Amino acid sequence: MEGKITTTIDNKIATIAFYHPAGNSFPSSQLNKLTEELNALANNNTVSLIILKSEGTGAFCAGASFDELLAVSNLDEGSLFFSGFANVINAMRKCPKLIIGRAHGKAVGGGVGLLAACDYVYALNTADIKLSELAIGIGPFVIEPAVTRKIGRTAMAEMTLEPSAWKKVNWALEKGLYSKVFDAVEDLDKALNEHSLALSSYNPEGLLEMKKVIWEGTSDWDALLIERAAISGKLVLSDFTKKALLQFKKQ
Repeated sequence: MEGKITTTIDNKIATIAFYHPAGNSFPSSQLNKLTEELNALANNNTVSLIILKSEGTGAFCAGASFDELLAVSNLDEGSLFFSGFANVINAMRKCPKLIIGRAHGKAVGGGVGLLAACDYVYALNTADIKLSELAIGIGPFVIEPAVTRKIGRTAMAEMTLEPSAWKKVNWALEKGLYSKVFDAVEDLDKALNEHSLALSSYNPEGLLEMKKVIWEGTSDWDALLIERAAISGKLVLSDFTKKALLQFKKQ
């Protein structure tokens, strides 16, 4: 199964849309492509703002590709796979453009990390969230800094230690992961479009300086997230994780 990533630019607003038939999950090739798209837009002077969204009407993002996780056979492969999420989050962090997320459906694991790395997030009332990593024998180590930065360590721990429990949209809104929540997708997109157009009309230098302020204190993440990827890369090799992943695939 192959996914795709498309980028369109209109009115100084770049929209990155990703898709994968397995719940908009991410194999490493697609993580690499997303990093490349973000880096290209970072250097595109015709773009003032980025919208990150997924396609379809199901999940926003199911996280890492289970098929690829099951195929990991050594520590180098495991570290390399999880460094894909690290690279995406670091690209979002360092991108000089503000990034607005659009969550139309549920987000799991790495999908929660993507939303946490956005600067502002619009969500539909169906966009519940879950960190299921402990249930499959690993942990949300790579995305933890981004999620903790958004919702706080206590809420992060609560999600992580309840890996089978969905957190409702209003919980995510109260904790700060989501900025706005809507009951209808038409209302969400209308508000998102209006806000994006307004932001894109502001002084680019002002937006850049605001981005720097928002992400202040994260300069060590280049090294930190790669170190975290190595932890996950080791754990994914365990018999516990291999069996758990197979079980999850049958569900």
